[in-house]
Amino acid sequence: VVSVSKPVEMLIQKMAQIPNSGRNAIVLVATVSLLISLINWAMSTVLTALLVIALAKRKELNMDYRAAAAAAIIGMGATWALGISSSAAQLQANKASLPEPIYNLTGVIPFTETIFLPQSMIMTAVLIVASIAICYWSAPKGNNIKTMDQFDIELDEEKTVVDQTKTKKRPGEWLENSPILSILIVVLGLLWMFNEFGKSNPIIAISSLNTYNFIFLMLGIALHGTPRNFLNAVSKAVPAVSGVLIQFPLYGSIAFIMTNAMNSADLSLSHYIAEFFVSIASKETFAIVMGIYSAILGFFIPSGGGKWIIEAPYVMQAAHDLKVHLGWSVQIYNAAEALPNLINPFFMLPMLGILKLKAKDVIGFTVTQLVFHIPLVLFLLWILGRTLTYTPPVF
Repeated sequence: VVSVSKPVEMLIQKMAQIPNSGRNAIVLVATVSLLISLINWAMSTVLTALLVIALAKRKELNMDYRAAAAAAIIGMGATWALGISSSAAQLQANKASLPEPIYNLTGVIPFTETIFLPQSMIMTAVLIVASIAICYWSAPKGNNIKTMDQFDIELDEEKTVVDQTKTKKRPGEWLENSPILSILIVVLGLLWMFNEFGKSNPIIAISSLNTYNFIFLMLGIALHGTPRNFLNAVSKAVPAVSGVLIQFPLYGSIAFIMTNAMNSADLSLSHYIAEFFVSIASKETFAIVMGIYSAILGFFIPSGGGKWIIEAPYVMQAAHDLKVHLGWSVQIYNAAEALPNLINPFFMLPMLGILKLKAKDVIGFTVTQLVFHIPLVLFLLWILGRTLTYTPPVF
């Protein structure tokens, strides 16, 4: 069950009228997924799934339902970690968000040194073009197409009719079903945001986790219209993200152990891991070695970037020792860590739940993406990294 605001629903319906063929519809889904993921990965998986449904209802398109569903998750495996919702980039850009041992090692690394690096934006553009091309050419043709009707699933929700005369008897009930309170909150929020963005560089302002989350909170309240609609949507959403909420305190504890637990020589566990990577890598091969490592670990720990707090101590120590650009080291982690999302069902679950499909229905298409993405990402990390030079941390 997914709750969306009326403006969003109308936008999805309008977008669904754009394509004139099944293949073009799949390209549209992939494009939307890749672009929205640069802003927020969670929003991307849900909105693209709803777009797939709207497109699937256009029978004349003869769109392969599986390929379209796979296209809806592409952003999670290609671009999300290179956008402003990157957990690693967000953490590194804010002193208050970093555990002290990591801050002492890396200092503050602003967005201008990570996701807004020209090299990072070039890599993002290449991945977008490549992902869309793969979606187009891997889409089934002719008799191999399997539409939504062939899955024999029913996507329409049962709508409960509520007697409004019974729900608005008290002043409080009337207020929570009225847009007045939502408008007041959003206006106050806008005034604060104008002040926040006016007194500092917009890039610095948006890099703050508090500001970033506040913007989406205000957007959610505005789009849902009334406080009651917003509260109902949050109530439905929390069970889906409870696992993620539980993970982050555990990662913080692990990071403390890795950076603060010392042996008799006052050396931490992260020191030995960093020492290992320095021993098997050089400045030239750092991007490839760390990229492969982050991709493999990302498959076993699907954290959506949150495990950076675990990896940062030894990844950044190795970057220091080998004199690798610190911001690019964050991007190496970002680009490689996202790759396993193409085949790991963890982040597919919201999309699969909405579309009522199973991972096996889309995995063939996403594996195809992964096969092309692995060498492409590693090559881009290596070749673009060669154009950057090491600079000491900024405290």
